[in-house]
Amino acid sequence: MQPRFSIITINYNGAALLEGTMESVRRQSYPYIEYWVIDGGSKDTSVEVIKQFAEQMPNLRWISERDKGLYDAMNKGLRLATGDFVWFLNGGDHLHAPDTVEKLAAMARPQTGVLYGETLLVDDNRRPAGVMSELSTRTLPQQLCWRDYLGGMLVVHQSFVARRSLAPEYIMGNLCADYDWCIKILKQSEENIHTGLILSDYLMGGMSKQRHRQSLRDRFEVMREHFGLAATFWAHVRIVFRAILHRFRRMGKPKY
Repeated sequence: MQPRFSIITINYNGAALLEGTMESVRRQSYPYIEYWVIDGGSKDTSVEVIKQFAEQMPNLRWISERDKGLYDAMNKGLRLATGDFVWFLNGGDHLHAPDTVEKLAAMARPQTGVLYGETLLVDDNRRPAGVMSELSTRTLPQQLCWRDYLGGMLVVHQSFVARRSLAPEYIMGNLCADYDWCIKILKQSEENIHTGLILSDYLMGGMSKQRHRQSLRDRFEVMREHFGLAATFWAHVRIVFRAILHRFRRMGKPKY
């Protein structure tokens, strides 16, 4: 039996970016996809964009109503999803290639809890800047474990595909709720598969970049919850040292 994938896009007044994201899902060659767009009651033309795609995507489901923010909307998507795997794709982010989901489906097994892969960073003009492993301090391990997240968000959320039965709801009031979510899933997962693929094209920026200080505080709280205070403290010492070294190595190169 072929696995079913629930792809979920959260949107609020993001019509300019939504079309490209939805198109990357529409063009997928794999037939067993349920696509949810959770709109927060947008005031721009987002609903019109969704309706246009609904005419050509029988697998598209959507709602448009007020919510309490990003993670509240993501929890709505989780509650509505019915697929074997869930995959969050933010507005502005794209599935990397038309056969991306098809290739993932071929790798998934009954014991697979997580499928993960690389992320291509792109700018506002969709020009590639490089994959995350090249540009950041984080390199994807061949055998992913929840303890690997002691060093920070190891796999970009858009390239982390989780079995729905393992996926809890996101905690509220924390900008790093996706970090916490991944760790909780990995703690339960029997098998995590490194796909060896670029899974998503990630539009550089995002809420955590825009509210960096709060994001750092929230990440510390998540780490303390899962790893304890002492381990979290020493992990941050290593993270700071690693960041300084990384900045020195990338001096004069484009920022992301």
